[in-house]
Amino acid sequence: GRPVTDEATSRRMAGIRQKDTAPELAVRRALTRLGLRYRVRNRDLPGSPDVANRAGRWAIFVHGCYWHRHPGCRRTTTPKRNVEFWVAKFAANVARDARAVEALQQLGFGVATVWECETEGTPEELESLLRLRLTSG
Repeated sequence: GRPVTDEATSRRMAGIRQKDTAPELAVRRALTRLGLRYRVRNRDLPGSPDVANRAGRWAIFVHGCYWHRHPGCRRTTTPKRNVEFWVAKFAANVARDARAVEALQQLGFGVATVWECETEGTPEELESLLRLRLTSG
């Protein structure tokens, strides 16, 4: 069932956007500047990647460090209340992410993950990161 949360937590969680987040928009702007064409709302692809190019066979997931457990990132904290629930939830998120990447790779897609904290530098830094991840991926 649902975890027991207080009103404040519930309100805070409800305010978290699912799409068109600032990190996603930053990635989309960088791709556009790199002259790369892409689509959003890729519900038909495994894991619904945030950005994808079917012809070029590449997909990008823009992950929040907290929800998707960015290894070694200071944002990857675990709430003190209801620890078992959160540990299980985060583990399920990570497993689901891995399955999505695997399924896309089976379809011949190169898959890149961009973490929320990586989108907060300069636009140029994000562009080089994307260039690197999309060519080495």
